Amino acid sequence: MKGKVNLCRGYIVPKFNWLLSYFICAGLITTTGLSVRSQALLPYTPQINSEKLQNQGLQLLQDAVQLIKFQQYELALPRAELAVQLAPNNYEAWFILGSLYAQLSKIDQGIEALEKAEELAPNQEGILFTLGNAYFQQGNYQIALEKLEAGLKIEENAPEALFDLGNTYLKLEKFDKAISSYKKAFTQEATFWPAINNIGLVEYEQGNVSKAIKNWSQALEIDAEQAEPKLAIAVALYSQGDTKEGVEMGLSALEIDNRYAQIEFLQENLWGDRLIEDTKKFFEIPQIQEIVVQSQVQSEEELLQN
Repeated sequence: MKGKVNLCRGYIVPKFNWLLSYFICAGLITTTGLSVRSQALLPYTPQINSEKLQNQGLQLLQDAVQLIKFQQYELALPRAELAVQLAPNNYEAWFILGSLYAQLSKIDQGIEALEKAEELAPNQEGILFTLGNAYFQQGNYQIALEKLEAGLKIEENAPEALFDLGNTYLKLEKFDKAISSYKKAFTQEATFWPAINNIGLVEYEQGNVSKAIKNWSQALEIDAEQAEPKLAIAVALYSQGDTKEGVEMGLSALEIDNRYAQIEFLQENLWGDRLIEDTKKFFEIPQIQEIVVQSQVQSEEELLQN
């Protein structure tokens, strides 16, 4: 599984930073001292009140935060963009803008805005964690590693950041360090099933199939309705010759989420070469293949609609 976090709680919405949700949920971004009514900006006004413009920028930032709470990211973005123009020295404005860009898969723009936020507030762990996540998405794993490690030196109690660090180590094929980071994340948050799930991914790539199954089973003990560990166990069982139980578990997993019937989706979620090869063989089973084809058709239809 790739890093996934939800605003205020959870692991549903991808690519969004934990500290942004912290700002929102804790109310650290406020409108204290701002005018209640908006002010019109007239192009022919001879004198510009810079303080008023900055206040309007912060009001727009607050509006963006409110929209983020309801996952209205497309509507929040133009407000955040204008906010940084009106309040260019406010690191929170750049931080939220960069996080929104990253949420909307505009990674290069996100990194540029987040780097500006870091320049204004160099010791903010949340900015560093978000930059690490963004650089990971960009495929620049070494810089991702540097940003995440720098953030964790400031704030060690950050399971999502430790999870991102584990994913980065996994991509760099530093498997022992990846497992260590995932374990730390799970120690800090006992319901964090993605960390245990990804330990299984690492173990499988190293040929430790029984250990991988044990970790995936533990992930399912935490949340029995997760498709990813269930499908991974199904593939592992099938590869060991347990066809009946493997097929049953695989069908159950793909019933929960048929996106996992797509190899590209599995690769995006950090499934390694060994597990992918075994999954391809598993997908050739007639009962499974039918779901794979349905998933591919559904994906193509969604692309055409967009």
